[in-house]
Amino acid sequence: MKIVIDAMGGDNAPLEIVKGALEAHEEFGANIVLVGKGEDILRSMSELGYSDLPSGVEIANASEVVLMEDDPATVTREKSDSSMTVALKLLKDGSADAMISAGSTGALLSGATLIVKRIKGIRRAVLSVLLPSTGKGFLIIDCGANAECTPEYLMQFAYMGSYYLKGIVGVDNPRVGLLNIGTEESKGTSLQVETYKLLQEAKARGEINFVGNVEARAAFHDECDVLVTDGFTGNVLLKGTEGIGLMMKGELKNIFYKNVFTKLAALTIKPGLKSLMKKFDASDVGGTMLLGISKPVIKAHGSSKAKDIKGAVRQAMLAVESGVCEMIEKNVQYMKLPEKTNDRN
Repeated sequence: MKIVIDAMGGDNAPLEIVKGALEAHEEFGANIVLVGKGEDILRSMSELGYSDLPSGVEIANASEVVLMEDDPATVTREKSDSSMTVALKLLKDGSADAMISAGSTGALLSGATLIVKRIKGIRRAVLSVLLPSTGKGFLIIDCGANAECTPEYLMQFAYMGSYYLKGIVGVDNPRVGLLNIGTEESKGTSLQVETYKLLQEAKARGEINFVGNVEARAAFHDECDVLVTDGFTGNVLLKGTEGIGLMMKGELKNIFYKNVFTKLAALTIKPGLKSLMKKFDASDVGGTMLLGISKPVIKAHGSSKAKDIKGAVRQAMLAVESGVCEMIEKNVQYMKLPEKTNDRN
């Protein structure tokens, strides 16, 4: 299996990207293609103690870098020799099985759509991420790719989220919830009301396990496995959750490092605290898959360190092995509205 990685994307590129890629190669055995400025990549490898490229690791040179201030809609065309663009082209051409980048989310989404292409019949590619709960966690979809959505988009998100959890996470018959301000069928705007009807119909056909409207607080108490929403709302929920996690971590440190007695107390509950903090640690997952793209594209966090990139490589390998893209493509006929009601925007 070959994974192509944008070595110049992210706040800590290229050193941490290269380090994580090499660690993943050693641990998981995946062949790696590092895309970017060759001299910078080699310099990073030298800093890490490598005098030669390990067997199974290649460098594909790219002279440009996608910057955060670049226009996401046009950057892959205007910077055709950027590390992100070259990596996406390698994936499209079949030179790799999956692609990873910690660069601009908007540019990666746009580039993946234009170069690798969406699965035929899928209206919008979507970002999803696993969040912690009192159970095994839940997948929020969309979490930032599509700020404005139609009921058809949300219906497709529900299907794709289900296939992702089945194929990659191994959740049997995932429970799908629609994020709303209440559990009643009539709650929410016209978007939620109309989407509710579509998901109920899909449930009646036995295609997804829709459990109804789910409030945000209930999702964290294991009431669903997939939480469907538009990208604006999903991103607000995601960022709020990240903020709460960071606040909790800081406050717990303040409590337990206050004096010698609190430090002793901390030692007695250290295993439990460690387990709790691990739930909020996204490093093991490493990134989120752009569902709806015809081949696996993984978006790693912009601040990714080596551990995150290693996790993203593992995520990419699971995406390839599970055949989640093929699963979505095979079942796309169930995700379409009748032709006369399709939104062609």
